[in-house]
Parts: sequence; structure tokens; C-alpha cells
Amino acid sequence: MNTEIQNIKQRFEIIGTYSGLDRAIEKAVRVSPTDITVLVTGESGVGKEAFPKIIHQLSHRKHNKFIAVNCGAIPEGTIDSELFGHEKGAFTGATSSRSGYFEVADGGTIFLDEVGELPLTTQVRLLRVLENGEFIKVGSSKVQKTNVRIVAATNLNMEDAITKGKFREDLFYRLSTIEIKIPPLRERKTDIILLFRKFASDFAKKYNMPTVRLNDDAQRILQEYNWNGNIRQLKNITEQLSVLEQERAINGDMISTYLPDPKNNLPALISDNKSESDFSSEREILYKILFDMKRDLNELKKLTSNLKKTTSNESEKLDDIQSLIPKKFKEIDDSNNQNNVLLDDNYETKNDKYSFAEEIIEEETLSIQDKELELIIKALERNNGRRKAAANELGISERTLYRKIKQYDLEL
Repeated sequence: MNTEIQNIKQRFEIIGTYSGLDRAIEKAVRVSPTDITVLVTGESGVGKEAFPKIIHQLSHRKHNKFIAVNCGAIPEGTIDSELFGHEKGAFTGATSSRSGYFEVADGGTIFLDEVGELPLTTQVRLLRVLENGEFIKVGSSKVQKTNVRIVAATNLNMEDAITKGKFREDLFYRLSTIEIKIPPLRERKTDIILLFRKFASDFAKKYNMPTVRLNDDAQRILQEYNWNGNIRQLKNITEQLSVLEQERAINGDMISTYLPDPKNNLPALISDNKSESDFSSEREILYKILFDMKRDLNELKKLTSNLKKTTSNESEKLDDIQSLIPKKFKEIDDSNNQNNVLLDDNYETKNDKYSFAEEIIEEETLSIQDKELELIIKALERNNGRRKAAANELGISERTLYRKIKQYDLEL
């Protein structure tokens, strides 16, 4: 059997020595002489299209037609006509009768690629073909017979599609009498370099240039990469390297620039709870807000100092101050401890919009730090030195209050 599998690989240009790939080929070879319906499953880009060809070419139908249909590429409104044909006048634009794929491929094989994309109404028609080989053209009442073997393929999770009502369970079991699962490229570590060399050689001939070669570091990077796009993605990257790189010896740094961020290839863990990365992002936002606040307060101090030195355009200066003071800071998460930092907006009165700015000018001898220290001392005095109560009154966390007490060297 091993010799037969090697011959199949050479005939259909299948590259690889992975045991899972060999098992899939062996299953295709064994089922080929029968008329059993086969479902080929696997991720997008793993090379599922090669297996229906193997099954057809090794079957007694090999001298009849082999038709490949991409179910996901045909609009829902026309797929019934494409598969089963239509009569003249069946719908707008049907100026003549047309034979569908099941009529044309009678005695041969139809490969239904992306079968999971079929509309539910078409699934009912397909089920009838599988059960008794009968179909009806669109716009006709005449039942026709067809002797077609169906090989289907999908990259969807069919059990999930059935649960969501997007695919008929009875049709799935009729299609998957024999299921052939093609392994993803990330599992075929030893095959990645073999495939790269094959593609590199092909592109060297195509573009009439020397073949690109990988050093040990580049090979390691390729083998550790996740390959969400599987063989198709590897082929595209090999072509890019062959065309764009002047150096034919490819190192790790060079090949890394052609690979998407490896972090995007890690499995995503979805949970209702916030992850550590979520809190990290919130902390970054917090730091940005605090830096902006500090910059605004520094600008405020500069403006108040300038206002003391000049008597002209005083109202314009006050307007500048007013625009720099935020009306309200939203609640901010303080290092995941749910500590709030709020700036009350009672500074602006209804009758005099410059009252708060004038107060700043009158008390300009006090710095922002002095005011902060004064507020902390008063809060601690009112709460008899109880830090938690004082922190609640100030609207900050106890941890932040402790840091401020240490910063100002307060004796309690």
C-alpha cells in the first residue's frame, strides 16, 4: 500500500510524508472503486480539491465527466438552476431551457466544494438526488433520473451548522457516509520545508530566476508558524520571497517580514470575564488621561502666572483657562482595584462663568501640590486619621492615599 500511496502522490502532485496525510490518501484509494458518497473536511487551504480527483480517477467513472462546483460562489437565486437546470420561462431571463450539472455529469462525478454554503431549499433538492437519483428542473414538473457520484467538501464545523439550523442533519449523514479529514499544515511540521522547496523550484522556473533557499533559522520560523491559511498561504509567501528578495539565501529576519504577526495566530480564549490584556489596555488609557491632566494643569499654572503680569485682554485669558479645565473626568479603574478618581464640576456657576478662574488667580500663591496636601490633611482630620474613610471622602483608593501620605511625609 505504501508504494501505491507514493504513486498517488506523484501522479496528483501531493507533497508530504505526514502520517495523517497518508491515511487520508489511503482512505480515498479504498473508497474509489465504490459509489459511496464522500465528504472531505479540513480547513481552508489544506488541499481538499485533490481528493475528489483521486476518487474519480481511480473509479469506474474515470472516463465520464468530472465537474467541480463551488457552492459558495454561486448566488442563492441561481444555484438551483446551475445544479438542476431550468425550463424556458421558469424565471425572468430564462429565454431557453438549460441542462444542470447533475444532468450533464450523468455517469460521472460531481464535486460540491463548500457544500456547507448551500441554501436550505437547495439542500432539500440535493437530498432527493442522494436518496433515489431524482431531480426536477426549475420550472418543470417532470422528474428526471441521474446516475452521479457526489463528493463534497467543506471547511465548516458541520455539527455547529446543524445546531444553528444552517444545514440539514439528514443531508449531512447522507453526504458523510465516508469522511476524509485533511490535516492542517501546522500539524505537518516535517512537510512545511518540503512544500516550500517544491514551490520555490516551481516559481524559479516560472520567473526564470535562481531558487530561493532557507537557512536553519528561517526553517525553524516556518515550522513554528501557525499557518492559518495553510498550504495556500505558504505558497503565496514563497512566491513573494522568490520575486521580491534579491538575495537567494533567506534568513530568519527576512522571512519574518513576510509573515503576519505571530500573536494573531494564537488561539483566542473568549470569556465573559475581563482578561489580563483588557486590564492592561485600561491602564494604558488611565495613564494617558493622567498625563493629559498633568499637562493641562501645567498650562493652567502658566496662564494664571501670565494673567498676574498683564492687564490687557484679561477676559480672553480667562477664556483660555476655562477651556483647559476639563468639566468632568470619567470614572477610571485604578490598577484593577475599582478605585475612582473624580473631579467635581461644581466650579462653574450659572451667573459667572469666570468665577472659578478668578478664584485661582486670588489663590495663585498656592500650588496644586499645596492644595492636594491641604485636602488630604483635612480629610484625615475629619475622619480621625482613618485612611479608608478619608480615601472614600476624597474619592480615591486607600492605596493611593497611602502613597500620598508617604509622599508628603505626613505624621499621623
